[in-house]
Amino acid sequence: MSTSSPQVEEVELSGHIIDSLLLPKVLDQILTRGGSYVIKDIRIGRRQEDPSYVRLEVQAPTAERLAEILSEIHDHGAVPVNAEDCQVVEADLDGCFPENFYSTTNFRTQVRLNGEWIDVEDQEMDCGILIDPEGAAARCIPMASVRKGDRIVVGQRGVRVFPTESQSRQNLFEFMGSPVSSEKPKGVTVREIAAAMKRTKQAGEKILAVLGPAVVHTGGGELVSRLIRAGYIDVLFAGNALATHDVEQALYGTSLGVSLERGLPTEEGHEHHLRAINTIRRLGGLAQAVEKGVLRSGIMYECIRHRVPFVLAGSIRDDGPLPEVITDVLQAQAEMRRHIPGVGFALMIATMLHSIATGNLLPGWVKVACVDINPATVTKLMDRGSIQTVGVVSDAEPFLRQLVHELLDDESHPQRTS
Repeated sequence: MSTSSPQVEEVELSGHIIDSLLLPKVLDQILTRGGSYVIKDIRIGRRQEDPSYVRLEVQAPTAERLAEILSEIHDHGAVPVNAEDCQVVEADLDGCFPENFYSTTNFRTQVRLNGEWIDVEDQEMDCGILIDPEGAAARCIPMASVRKGDRIVVGQRGVRVFPTESQSRQNLFEFMGSPVSSEKPKGVTVREIAAAMKRTKQAGEKILAVLGPAVVHTGGGELVSRLIRAGYIDVLFAGNALATHDVEQALYGTSLGVSLERGLPTEEGHEHHLRAINTIRRLGGLAQAVEKGVLRSGIMYECIRHRVPFVLAGSIRDDGPLPEVITDVLQAQAEMRRHIPGVGFALMIATMLHSIATGNLLPGWVKVACVDINPATVTKLMDRGSIQTVGVVSDAEPFLRQLVHELLDDESHPQRTS
């Protein structure tokens, strides 16, 4: 009676695979999925900044089991020693990937073309990889954007990823980027978020703010306006609600009919948000309202005045909406993607859906700070793959007040010239 011989593949990992726990994760995945391994070569960096290297022989009882193991460890940076060019198949339908397409992560990725490794551009999770007609460039492409005849990477051969590696953890931004807890020292965390924002500006990169309506409800609107005026917000993502209640505050001094000065409902205040929307619609939009002197304060006013681009993505529950709100979700995604290049830091405050949506668009090397009174918001964001996130459990206004204090109570912030 004959038995099938075990299937074998040699793979290698390199980088900070020890302190980032990538190597233990790979070995654990091999064993828990019914395989075994032999370490054929290992070289451990002597200093903290030195990379390490390991070559493994992965064994599995069947070809199918081996393929499953290789697929799992691939996202941790394990690639076959005997590299091949990536396999490309033309899409046979608009809006659909070919079968067995390669599904991207938010980590830096390369594909092998004509014997050379090249970077995949526009890195984003949950996309495919499009190879240009000349076979010299590759970029991430969302499913809905695929057109028949597009050359799409299939399988994992000739694809390698570079997982985010643990640094020396000398600053709290790396150290505190894992489990979310309301017990963490918020003052230290906010101070490090402020320092990360300063480093982002010094590096010439953009800061993206993703804001929910609770920013206005809790009285944080003027604090955000100060950040815009000081040059610490370069792009804004939000929805109809944030913009509507910001305008309502500017026109009526209320948010959802509640006076932000007295904290009490005002007479007929429940109509204010709808009247605010109607006012802007009758004028033709937010920019026209600013130009005509009707809108003279608030987050949207400061964005328009200081030429800070914004994307307002609509939802099924929107009133109005405001003229600038994009109601086609695919169009809104495309517009958000257009503003992602150059972003080095994302500040997400009090908006679960917009935070998760933006996290899905960001490459893994963009640092993210997510602030919400509900710990589940930050947990869900990280569970969806945005592991570069620092979580702060806090209401919007107290966080913003401390952040503004850390950023603006000195003379080193980047004042706008406009």
